[in-house]
Amino acid sequence: MYAERRSTMSSGLPPLPYAEWEPTKTTLHLWAQILGKTKLALTPMRNHWWNVTLHPSTKGITTRRLAVATGNLEIELDLTDHRLHVRTGQDDDGFALVEGLSVAEFHHRLTAILDRLEIEVHIRPEPFGIPVTTPFADDREHASYDPNAASRYLQVLQWSADAFEEFAGWYCGKTSPVHLFWHSFDLAVSRFSGRRAPVAPDADRVTAEAYSHEVISFGFWAGDQQQAFPAYYSYTAPEPGGLRERPLRPATARWLEQPSGSLALLAYDDVRTAADAEATLLEFLQAAFEAGASLAGWDLLDTATSWCPVPSDRLAQLTLPSPTTRRAP
Repeated sequence: MYAERRSTMSSGLPPLPYAEWEPTKTTLHLWAQILGKTKLALTPMRNHWWNVTLHPSTKGITTRRLAVATGNLEIELDLTDHRLHVRTGQDDDGFALVEGLSVAEFHHRLTAILDRLEIEVHIRPEPFGIPVTTPFADDREHASYDPNAASRYLQVLQWSADAFEEFAGWYCGKTSPVHLFWHSFDLAVSRFSGRRAPVAPDADRVTAEAYSHEVISFGFWAGDQQQAFPAYYSYTAPEPGGLRERPLRPATARWLEQPSGSLALLAYDDVRTAADAEATLLEFLQAAFEAGASLAGWDLLDTATSWCPVPSDRLAQLTLPSPTTRRAP
């Protein structure tokens, strides 16, 4: 159904069993939170918190360029050569990422480098949105780093980001960057209808800004204690009634009911082992989009780009005249 992509996207994908690398994933997640909070402190605000996200790079995960009083700054978790890089226009400092490097030591060394570079950063030095609550400076429990697992994760992250970029190019409406949210450690891209969404009266500041407009999000996360396997997902917010009754593709995809709403889910292993991994993932993303957008009254035909491979007559049929959206109380 979908156009062929460049041959580099067809290389084999590695296994990424959650239980096998969970200690490394947790440590890496906490290191990424330190980078993300540093970026939050150094950047002007953007809609939907897009200024704070991290991005896959050639060799790891990066803040990208940050403007600071002394010039420019970039911080990168290099998961290829296994180093933290702190770069300015004149300097490239950092330290090795090794087994035994605790969150506390990581935080201490990064802070010392920034101090030496006379870059003033003030963060709330504690985890956000995860079960771990120990302040960064005191966390000596999380100190696992398996370089092989980190490199495999990077390969999956880069491949997934490339597929998301392809999918993003099919939609000409408002679309987020492909980026890594460090609070939940998931790679995501989002499409917006252009209409404001009602926000629950008890929503916190982060949630209110993130969901200020109707959105369908797509992402990859490596698993957690509740969902102990890597997977691709999609959700629609606000959620339209009847969403879980809509079909998903491929056949192994399913709807998962959660307290926050319905989640379309496709296990990473179902993508990795498919005859055509990228076509399988793109099919899932498009099916999840069609399910949410059609019920929420989005114009699928008008927002498709000229290189979207989905037939225009199908998009026209899926564009319903009015939404039946379940609104927040």
